[in-house]
Amino acid sequence: MRTRIAFATAAAVVLAAALALSARPAPQAASKRFMNLEDVPKPNGYTHVVTSPAGRMVFISGQGGRGADGKMPADFTTQAENTFRNLARCLERGGATFKDVVKVNYFVTDLANTEELRRVRARHLNMAEPPAATLVQAGLAAGLLLEVEAVAIVP
Repeated sequence: MRTRIAFATAAAVVLAAALALSARPAPQAASKRFMNLEDVPKPNGYTHVVTSPAGRMVFISGQGGRGADGKMPADFTTQAENTFRNLARCLERGGATFKDVVKVNYFVTDLANTEELRRVRARHLNMAEPPAATLVQAGLAAGLLLEVEAVAIVP
């Protein structure tokens, strides 16, 4: 009889401990960290290293500047605005937002548009420490001046 009472008491203690542990809030995941190399000047317009907590990764294929009407505007600014609207829609479809983005690649046909690209993207991305690469691409689709791809991590 004592063995049964001792066993029942031990089981109750284990169950109570398990319930107490499961009632605690889950630990918060570390946020993204933006870092640069210490022995070189801080880069202009991007960050050397971004670390992110574990989570679900969302990869967005290159998006261009075609408008909702299906037409390709001729000017860079309108294409850039459309591109970021298209990226936002893709991120939303993947369950992410611009705040979840950890890497962006820009493909431009002319580096002269870099400042305008930065102006437009500043309304969408973390411009203090964006994880980015800008590449000149000679052969984008007909009329396309900009293409942007992104990687996001959703906690």
